[in-house]
Amino acid sequence: MRAPFLIPKYPEPETYLGHTHYCPGCGHGILHKILGEVIDELGIRKKVIMIEPIGCSVIALNYLKVDGIQGPHGRAPAIATAIKRLRPESIVITYQGDGDLAAIGTNEIIHAANRGELFTVIFINNAVYGMTGGQMAPTTIIGQKTTTTPTGRSTIYSGYPLKICELLDTLEAPVYLERVSLHDVEHIFKTKAAIRKAILKQIEKRGFSLVEVLSNCPTNWKMSPEESWEFVKNEMTKYFPLKLFRDK
Repeated sequence: MRAPFLIPKYPEPETYLGHTHYCPGCGHGILHKILGEVIDELGIRKKVIMIEPIGCSVIALNYLKVDGIQGPHGRAPAIATAIKRLRPESIVITYQGDGDLAAIGTNEIIHAANRGELFTVIFINNAVYGMTGGQMAPTTIIGQKTTTTPTGRSTIYSGYPLKICELLDTLEAPVYLERVSLHDVEHIFKTKAAIRKAILKQIEKRGFSLVEVLSNCPTNWKMSPEESWEFVKNEMTKYFPLKLFRDK
């Protein structure tokens, strides 16, 4: 029986055949497919509770047939903490963008990681606020143009981009931290392996895990999908190196 605060019904997958809420070329669709495959391969669909806060990530529950809760901007880790403590048999996953996790939610993610909360975080870093019009995010790289940095991000006015994996790697409690990318097929497979391992850490009751996924935003970057993936490969990975930071 479903708890009353969980989403009770989902549209059948056939409803969305040929249709998507995402912009052409967006990496969210790839990541949804990866996550869905991992959930089915591990046989945990009926145990999963996914939390999506404000942002493009909130649409995820339209494509993944799992229980879920929409949270306020940045507060997914707090909700995940409560759910996992109240329903420890559940597999709790937060699905968060950089404008959410690395901005208004920075305090939430740091303290959840520091406590070693037993849930899994999937962190999509596309270096911009996607849903609200392409404003600068905490992860916008130096010189990158956005609607709020039309001449490019400057360290004088905006400081440096936040490196979430490196930041969390200073803490004692996290058991798994890895940064991956979706810019080509090889790295898509590596992303799937990382997400699988992060969820297994929770199943095995080892501790807090986070996978940072470098993705694109062709609409707000004002690029074609092909150009946006080249930007991820050639520019984003320079500042956000792909790396396994921790695997306890």
